[in-house]
Amino acid sequence: MRALILGIGDAFAARYFGASALIEGPGGYVLLDCPDLIHRALRAATTAAGWSVDTAGIDDVIITHLHGDHCNGLESFGFSRLFLRRRHPSSPLPRLYANEPSLSRLWERLAPAMDGAATTSPPRKLEDFFHAHPLDPDAATTVAGLSVRCRFTKHPIPTTALLISDGSATLGWSSDTPHDAGLIDWLSAADVIVHESNVGPAHTPIDALNGLPDDLRTKIRLIHLPDEFDPSVTDMRMLREGEVVEVAKRRSDVAT
Repeated sequence: MRALILGIGDAFAARYFGASALIEGPGGYVLLDCPDLIHRALRAATTAAGWSVDTAGIDDVIITHLHGDHCNGLESFGFSRLFLRRRHPSSPLPRLYANEPSLSRLWERLAPAMDGAATTSPPRKLEDFFHAHPLDPDAATTVAGLSVRCRFTKHPIPTTALLISDGSATLGWSSDTPHDAGLIDWLSAADVIVHESNVGPAHTPIDALNGLPDDLRTKIRLIHLPDEFDPSVTDMRMLREGEVVEVAKRRSDVAT
C-alpha cells in the first residue's frame, strides 16, 4: 500500500496545502480528505511523485470531518465529476465516506453552492454528486479493496481517526485531535502512523508526541503542521508534499 501526501498544512497554512493524501488501494485510488485547491494539490503531488492521477481517476473519497481545510475541495471535486458524467455518461458516481454526524450535515454545508436552486428544477441533491456511505466505528468498511476502521477523536466537531489496511500492512491516520492516550494506543496497531501536531487545545502539541516510547515514535510521521513548525524540535520526521509513503509490515529489526 502506498500513500501520496498531497498536503501537510493546517487551516491557516500559507506555505502548504491542507493535510490530505491519495492512497493507492487494490481497487483504485482513495482521496483522504479534500482541501481547498484540490486539483492543484493533486497536480503538484502527482507530478512530483511521477503518478498520473486526477479527480477523474478517483472514485472513492474519505472525509474525516467538516472543517474547511479538510472538505472545502468537495465542491470543485463534485462539479468536476458531474461535468465528466455529462461528457461520458458511463463515468461512475464517486463514493463518499464519512462519519454519520458529518454526513448528516454535509449537504447543509454544500447546498448553497451546489444545489443550483436558481436554475435547476428540481434543485440538485448530494446524491447527484456522490454516493454517501457512513463509516461505522463498530465495524470495518471496505473502500477500494481496503479495510477502513474509524474512531472518533476529541476534536471540537465530529472527527474520525482511521486505520486503513490492505490485509498485510496498516496505515494509521490521526486526523485532527488533541493529545489522547487512548487514540495513540488504538493507532499503535498501524505499521505507519501519520499524526497531526499543532498548537491549541484542539490539537496535539509536539511535546506530547516527543514523550511517547521509542517504538511508537519511529512509526510516526508528522502532518497538519503550522507554517512555522521547526523540525529540529523532534526526532519524528515531518512529511513532505509529493512524498510517497510506502506502508509495509514492520519487522522488529526494520524501521518503515
